[in-house]
Amino acid sequence: MAKYLLSQFLQAVLVIVFVTLVVAVMLRFSGDPAVALFQGASAPSEEELQEIRQALGLNQPFLTQYGNFLSGLLTGNLGISFRSKTAVSTLVWQAMPPTLLLALTSLLISILISLPLGIYAAVHKGRWADQFIRMFSLLGLSFPNFWLGIMLVLIFGVVLGWLPPSGYESALSLILPSVTLGLILTSTTVRLLRASLLEVLGSQYVTVARSKGLSERRVLYKHALRNTAIPVITFIGLQFGGLIGGVVVVEQVFAWPGLGSLALQAIANRDYPVLQGTVTVLAVMVVLVNFLVDLSYGWFDPRIRME
Repeated sequence: MAKYLLSQFLQAVLVIVFVTLVVAVMLRFSGDPAVALFQGASAPSEEELQEIRQALGLNQPFLTQYGNFLSGLLTGNLGISFRSKTAVSTLVWQAMPPTLLLALTSLLISILISLPLGIYAAVHKGRWADQFIRMFSLLGLSFPNFWLGIMLVLIFGVVLGWLPPSGYESALSLILPSVTLGLILTSTTVRLLRASLLEVLGSQYVTVARSKGLSERRVLYKHALRNTAIPVITFIGLQFGGLIGGVVVVEQVFAWPGLGSLALQAIANRDYPVLQGTVTVLAVMVVLVNFLVDLSYGWFDPRIRME
């Protein structure tokens, strides 16, 4: 177990270093922050730009800048925002709770919908209910999340006026964005659960369990579902990581003040420290979620050992 944990830790460190390095390199091609930060009425002179670069430390070699970022990262210092002069860690911690809340709520909605639908479709394979559930999941896969979000805002926020169309003011503000993400995720999870459960129900040990006179409910919930859990949990874990890092579009549609909105603002302002800090925190969260998913395998299947 100790060897496995050490291996996972080293892999996580390499992933985070690689991600931050790629972001740091790509940022240098996005434009000069000194130009974006210049406050004069006329075009800036080269001397004025050099003064801004020197104040921000942008006149240092790239490897020196990146090394300073990594050394600060070890102590929890993500730098200072070019634009607001606020500690990046403060901005990230302020934006993290809304993103986590949105991702967790969306995942919960997806699980609550996809589990009963996937199980029901597999048990009633070929019947009209199965056909309807498969058609529903296919329609969900066909909708881009931003389009679905706009339609929900138009119907429930503008036309009916039942829910807030945007913002982060109350629990009601959470409904539309979480439903948008949850429905998109549900479509894939239902199809995966149905396919995995059908494969398990057709296996030999399930046939043996039925031949022993066990009830269909006992066969389904004690034998089949437990063996279906591994691929479904893997997918849900990966999707949760994707939800954390991929809510940028939905946050923009609903004016949700999360990490995605913070990252987009940093890109528009060419605020290198804010974007690097945001991407680093997102990378750590995704790596952590994947690690927890790996650990959960041993609980669902005792034959799996972490080595």
